[in-house]
Amino acid sequence: MATPEPPNGLRHRNTTLQSDEISSHGESHNNVQTEDMRQWQKHAQKMKVKILEQIQGQLSDLLDQALSESALRFTQIQPAADGKTTKKDASRSHRLEDGKVFMSRASLLDELFEISHIRTIYHMFIAVLLVFCLSTLAVDFIDQGRLVLEFDLLFYAFGKLGTVTWAWLVMFGYTLVLPYYSLMFWGVFYHAASSKVALSLGTGLVLAALQACVLGAFPIYVVIHNQLPPASRFIVILEQIRFLMKSYSFIRETAPVITKNIPKEGETPRFPTFSSYLYFLFCPTLIYRESYPRNARIRWNYVGVTAGMILGSLFYGYFILVRLCVPVFRNQANQPFSTRTMVLALFHSTLPGIMLLLLCFFAFLHCWLNLFGELLRFADRMFYKDWWNSTSFANYYRTWNVVVHDWLYYYGYRDFLWLSRRKCRTAAMLSVFIVSAVVHEYAITMGFGFFYPVMFFLFAFLGVVFNFTMNDKRQSPVYNIIMWTCLFIGQGVQVCLYCQEWYAQIHCPRTGDSFWELVTPRSWSCSYQPL
Repeated sequence: MATPEPPNGLRHRNTTLQSDEISSHGESHNNVQTEDMRQWQKHAQKMKVKILEQIQGQLSDLLDQALSESALRFTQIQPAADGKTTKKDASRSHRLEDGKVFMSRASLLDELFEISHIRTIYHMFIAVLLVFCLSTLAVDFIDQGRLVLEFDLLFYAFGKLGTVTWAWLVMFGYTLVLPYYSLMFWGVFYHAASSKVALSLGTGLVLAALQACVLGAFPIYVVIHNQLPPASRFIVILEQIRFLMKSYSFIRETAPVITKNIPKEGETPRFPTFSSYLYFLFCPTLIYRESYPRNARIRWNYVGVTAGMILGSLFYGYFILVRLCVPVFRNQANQPFSTRTMVLALFHSTLPGIMLLLLCFFAFLHCWLNLFGELLRFADRMFYKDWWNSTSFANYYRTWNVVVHDWLYYYGYRDFLWLSRRKCRTAAMLSVFIVSAVVHEYAITMGFGFFYPVMFFLFAFLGVVFNFTMNDKRQSPVYNIIMWTCLFIGQGVQVCLYCQEWYAQIHCPRTGDSFWELVTPRSWSCSYQPL
C-alpha cells in the first residue's frame, strides 16, 4: 500500500522551518564560540603579561650574576712573564680584597616604566600633582578672590644661593686639589723613604687636619654664621658629606695599589690620572675606579625628561608641605596638648610622610643620579634595587640606596672585618649602623637648625632591632606588609615631631646658649599662641 505524500506546499514549509532552526542553532553556537574565544584571548593576554614580567625579572638577575662572575674571572686571569696567562686561585672572588664590579645596566625604574601597568601608576602620581595645583588655586581664589600661585615657601627654602655657590666652590676646589696631590707627594717618596711608617703617618695627619678644617669646620661655619634657610643648608651639608666620602674612597682605593706596585729603578710610580679623579668627583658613585663602563652617546631627550621630572618633584614636595603639613601644625597652637591631639597629628602625618619618602627616592636616587649618569655617559645605573619588595629590613637597608650602601659595606663593614680577622661580624654591622645613624642625624640637625634626635633613635635603635628580627629568613608576603606599615608609621613620626619642633623653635626661641638649651627640644616645654 503506497504512503500518501504531503502536498508540495506543506513539504516546502516543513523544510524551511527545519533549515531556520538549524541556522539559528548554528548562529547561537558560533556566538558562544566567539565569546569563549574572546574570554580565552583576554586570559591569554593576562598570562602573557605575568609570564613576561617574571621572565624579565629572572633574566635580569641571571644576567647581572653572569656579568659579575665573568668580570671576576677576567680579573683573575693575568699575563705571566713569558706571555702566557695564569689564573689566580678561584677562592679570590670570595676574599676581602675584592671590590665592587661596575657593569653596564639600566636603572630598575627605567626598565619597569617600559611596562604599561607600571607606567600607569606613574601617571596616577602626576594626576595627584595636578589635583594639588587645582586645590591650591581654588583655595586662593576663594580666600583672595583671584588666582594666586605663589611659591613663597619654595623661595624661602632655597634662599641665599649665592652663599651656597661660593661655599661649594671652596669645598670642590679643595677636594679636587689637596687629596690628589697629597697622594702623589706621598707616593713619590714612599718606596725610597727610610721610614715608610713615619712618612705615611705624617702625610695622613696633615691631610686629616686639612680635611677637618676645610671639609669639617668650614661648611658648619657657613651654615651657622650665614643663617642659611633649610634647603640651602642641606645642599651645603650633603655636599660636605659627599666630598668627604669621595676623597676617602680615592685615597683608600689608590694607596694600596701604590704600595704594592714597586717601580723599577729610575722610574716614577704610576698614579691615577687627574682626569679620572675629576670624573670621579662628578659621576654618581662613591667607589673610585680609574675607569668605568661608559655609554656610547648622551641621550639628550632622556636628559630633558629627567630634568623635568626633578623640577616636577620639587613642586610636588612643595604642595605636600603646603597642603598637608603647614595648615595642620601651624594651627595646632589653637589646641591644648593632649594624647588625642598627638595621636591624631601622628597618623595625619603618615600620608605626607610616606609621600615625601617616595618623592625623595624618585627625585634623588632615580632622577638626579640618572641625570648625572647620562650627562657623563656613566653606564652602571644600579643606584637602588627593588627595595619595595623587601620582606626584611636587612634587605631594605641593602637595596634602598645602593650608592651609600656600597661605601659603607666596602669601607666600613669589610674593613672592620679585616681588622678583626673576621671575628666580629655583629660588631662590624653595629658599627656601620651607628656611623650611618650619626651621619643622618648630623645632616638633619644641621639642615633644620635644631637638635631633635628622632632620626638617630629610629635608625640606631629600632633600625638595629628590625635588622636582626626581620632578617633575610623572612620570606612571607606578610613581612612585606609589616615593612610597609613600619615605614608609614616611621615617616609619620618624623614628619609630626619635626614639624612640631620647627614651629616651637619659631614661637619659643632659645633664651640662652647653654649646652642643655641647645640639645633640649623646644616642643617639649613650649606653650605658645598663634602669631
